Amino acid sequence: MHIIIWKLMVREERIQQFKAASGCNGDWANLFRRAEGYLGTELLRSADEPNIFLTVDRWQSAACFETFQRQYGAEYKTLDTKFEGYTLAETKLGAFSGFYFRVFGWARWGARFS
Repeated sequence: MHIIIWKLMVREERIQQFKAASGCNGDWANLFRRAEGYLGTELLRSADEPNIFLTVDRWQSAACFETFQRQYGAEYKTLDTKFEGYTLAETKLGAFSGFYFRVFGWARWGARFS
């Protein structure tokens, strides 16, 4: 599994719009869903700093994400431009390879740097 994590500092007046656009049913996920190998998006909000968010995008493989970039690069750039005013800062924390395991009967996801 290929996981991409971004940290975003969102303008306070844009938090609701950002959440709508960046969540699992938002504009970004809807674009990603068009590509083969997209597994889902998770939006996390900091408990300490309410305008700090993480997005976690999961793909079957790095190759699937690279194919998405080639096929939908123009649409990606259009969305990026549309929503750039929502954030004060964006930092890509990295791309990770993930693994799936079971602990005490519960399914869990883990990740490590690739």
